[in-house]
Amino acid sequence: MENIALATVLVPFVGALLTACLPRRMAKWVCTLFALLATLGTLSLAWAFHSGGKADATYTLLQYGNAALMGITVDRVSTLIVFAVVFLGLLVSLYSTGYLTTGNREHPHEGTNRYYAFLLVFIGAMAGLVLSSTLLGQLLFFEITGGCSWALIGYYQTPKAQRSALKALLITHVASIGLYLAAATLFLHTGTFALSALGQIQGPAALVVFGGILFAAWGKSAQLPLQAWLPDAMEAPTPVSAYLHAASMVKVGVYIFARAILSAGDVPHIIGWVGMVMALITMVYGFLMYLPQKDMKRLLAWSTITQLAYIFFALSLAIFGSKEAFLGGIAYIFNHAFAKSLFFLVAGTLSYSCGTRLLPRLRGVLGKMPLAGIGFCVAALAITGVPPFNGFFSKFPIFAAGFALSSQYWVLTPMMILVLIESVASFVWLIYWFGRVVPGKPSEEVAQAAPVPLAMSVVLVVLIVMSLCSSFIAVAWLG
Repeated sequence: MENIALATVLVPFVGALLTACLPRRMAKWVCTLFALLATLGTLSLAWAFHSGGKADATYTLLQYGNAALMGITVDRVSTLIVFAVVFLGLLVSLYSTGYLTTGNREHPHEGTNRYYAFLLVFIGAMAGLVLSSTLLGQLLFFEITGGCSWALIGYYQTPKAQRSALKALLITHVASIGLYLAAATLFLHTGTFALSALGQIQGPAALVVFGGILFAAWGKSAQLPLQAWLPDAMEAPTPVSAYLHAASMVKVGVYIFARAILSAGDVPHIIGWVGMVMALITMVYGFLMYLPQKDMKRLLAWSTITQLAYIFFALSLAIFGSKEAFLGGIAYIFNHAFAKSLFFLVAGTLSYSCGTRLLPRLRGVLGKMPLAGIGFCVAALAITGVPPFNGFFSKFPIFAAGFALSSQYWVLTPMMILVLIESVASFVWLIYWFGRVVPGKPSEEVAQAAPVPLAMSVVLVVLIVMSLCSSFIAVAWLG
């Protein structure tokens, strides 16, 4: 398993080097090939883990004395999430081969080597972060993802795109200070960077370590007060938006927080209260901010901020001993990645074919572009948690765990009621836009829509299927 995991991390980096050096016409196919190889690596890792009886394993790759510097951890959580981030990287690579062409009505442009190389580096960095068994390893890949996001958000090189890229880099880099502080404190008190040592931290040091991790997580996952970079990051090509803001960049934060909780076992309750309160504030604020949005991608950006707040809320509940909340949070990371990627790539399909992603100018999508219309419907229902779509099986455990814990902590009752109200309100708002955009007589832009390339259509079909099936995969794997 050690060799398979290491190969899964390294293959995208090798592919990025080749992609950068080969002729431009070959870049997109080399990128897709290496993303496929990395995906097969995650499947091989999962198979080896399953064949070994699903026994957790940690391998130290680099150490100095008794201090573990870099390593790999293979368990139910890491194998599930690494598959999601790498497989979605493959789907985004394939989608990009059709989207980044001169046939795109909104951004007629042939993808460059730079785009595909940075996409592969991003896939490799995400795999490395998810599989890392040390805080130092997480920190390394944390910073690599920040550099990749800067390069990809500013890909079109317009002044606005470059400003947005710099904002994302600066805010997430400021957030990384928390992870630096956590790593330094862990090393000073335990003599190692291994995540398994988190359980040895007690007293004020524990507050510093877990507080630092939570702060870093807020920055990457665009939670208040570090949310400002995410809506502006919509200047990136839409496939990048789908990957950064559904499967990779924003999932770094919630994942490192989840991994810290899982590794420590006992986290100070004050971290849980702070996590829940800030998640609730972010949830309500994000919902209010996406109400006035007319640009589909910006609406989805604020929706992402809100959905990530649900995951933080679930993980914070887990600190109080709720295994159901923790598993619900992990399933939410997995399920949301597919549903939100679908929503973003539907937006990309509309902008490719119609030349716009402004919702008031889109109407009658189902009649002219049935696949995009179905994708819009499935994504909206999945995101808002309507059964039988995957979002329902992520949200239900959170509500069940929250109301169960409210018998011990009465303040959770009004908090859970607010969360429930936000969930219903989100459903109403997205269904409102579904009614405005999908049925009816096609608007002028939709009536003149260009054909959608086969690669883009195939990816939409896969994501529609995954929005129905991913929850069953998560349940079966997590147990």
